[in-house]
Parts: sequence; structure tokens; C-alpha cells
Amino acid sequence: MSLMRTLKIIVEKHPDGYVAYPLGLKGVVVAEGDTYEEALAEVKSAIRFHIETFRNDAFENNDIMETFIAEVGVQV
Repeated sequence: MSLMRTLKIIVEKHPDGYVAYPLGLKGVVVAEGDTYEEALAEVKSAIRFHIETFRNDAFENNDIMETFIAEVGVQV
């Protein structure tokens, strides 16, 4: 029996493509693609591999209920 987990994914658009990574996993899981859809498909595959490798240890101990993206200016 498999369990369905829902993860929040951040997708960044860069000049040369898209980068996607999940929130709520321990370690680094990052994927890229030429399109938004390709980056999502690649990160989903990377997440599956990460979970198959680390099982329950792949997940952070806290459940993220909501994710907010904010933009702030910082004087440097």
C-alpha cells in the first residue's frame, strides 16, 4: 500500500530555464527544465527517488500548512 503525500514546490524562472525544489524534505532535492512543466516533472521524479532512498527520514518533522512568498528590499 502506498501513501500519497502532498508537498509544496517552489519553481523559479531563470533566463536559461526553470528550477524547482520542494519544501518539507530533509536534504537537497532540486531539478531543472527548459519549461515550467518539465521542471515540475523532473522534481517529482527526484522527490520519488529521495523518498525511496531515505523513507520516513526524508521528511522534516513539521508539517507546512501554508507557504507564502514575500519580496522585501534590503539596503546593502
